[in-house]
Amino acid sequence: MSIQSTRKDLLIMAVFTLAVLTMPIWLDPIGAAYPDLLQKFAIFGIFAIGFNILFGLTGYLSFGHAVFLGVGSYSAVWSFKLLTMNVIPAVIAGTLIAGVFAVVIGFLCLRRSGIYFSILTLAFAQMSYNMAYSVLTPITNGETGLQLTQNDPRIFDAAAETTGLPITELFGMKLSGYPGFYFCAVLLIISFFISLRIFRSPFGLKLRAIKSNQVRMNYTGFNTRPYLLAAFVISGMYAGLAGSLMAVTDPLAGAERMQWTASGEVVLMTILGGVGTLIGPLLGAGLIKYFENIFSSYNEQVLHEIFSFLPDLFENIMVFVVNPFVGEGWHLTLGALFMVIVIFLPGGIMEGWTRLIGLFTKDRSKPDNNTPASAKAQTSEG
Repeated sequence: MSIQSTRKDLLIMAVFTLAVLTMPIWLDPIGAAYPDLLQKFAIFGIFAIGFNILFGLTGYLSFGHAVFLGVGSYSAVWSFKLLTMNVIPAVIAGTLIAGVFAVVIGFLCLRRSGIYFSILTLAFAQMSYNMAYSVLTPITNGETGLQLTQNDPRIFDAAAETTGLPITELFGMKLSGYPGFYFCAVLLIISFFISLRIFRSPFGLKLRAIKSNQVRMNYTGFNTRPYLLAAFVISGMYAGLAGSLMAVTDPLAGAERMQWTASGEVVLMTILGGVGTLIGPLLGAGLIKYFENIFSSYNEQVLHEIFSFLPDLFENIMVFVVNPFVGEGWHLTLGALFMVIVIFLPGGIMEGWTRLIGLFTKDRSKPDNNTPASAKAQTSEG
């Protein structure tokens, strides 16, 4: 790697780290600076980054990644119940056990490609979801979900006296509120750094080649399956990490985290932001979670407050027009936005940003119209 590209990556990491750690400041004007939502931004950002390693680099679209999200959550809660409320063992357990599941599922699903691969992953997701409600009830606690109780053994915390349900902690620091967000934020930064290194590595280059023309690579004698399986496992471990962090911030686990809608959500996040880009999936995750938690809370009263500066007649008209698209109708707005992006910006938000930057750089690079044609010809020949 050249010195110039190394400096560029360091600059990207520095800007990204600063942006993540200062989220409570620059998200405050839009009402998104409270800890619970910031934690969701970080957790689903990790989920989307991992999914992008598989879908963005190899082109293999999985509709079953919520399996690993659920496995990570269940593993983390069992760590809290059996071992300790310290989050380190829970995060490690959630990530590694999700990786084991990813090896098994990936080994079976990667025997097919294209739509057949997608259907296989969806089938595994639905089987896991239904099993969590039925035969695996002793492990998952079925519909009630897996929760902490005062009777849990917690062998490393047995000497600690608690009057109520314990709270997740990191070496004595309670991970609720902003401390919980910053713990998730640090893991988001680490996850982004690993993703950046994968994108820049020869391994990432091979994954792009598989996406470009896997058949041609097979004809040359290159075995693509180990690389695809590695990408699938890494992506599954990212999802397991995100699932364990969901249990860290809210110590319970339910089968709804394994439902196909959760897998579809991360697909939307990646496509909205920009498939195969570094920052795009994070932007998509942030946008969807903002719509889900903030935009959906707008009701008629809030709209009247927003448009109160208008005369009464125009205020009522604006509220009447906007009201169906906010509150319970936020999915309608998100769906319309998704349609616009897919039709006009197939590369997602990042493609729109690139086009916007290109408009300014293009104007500067245009030759002066007053320049004689002979001079332009000499310039082009030179």
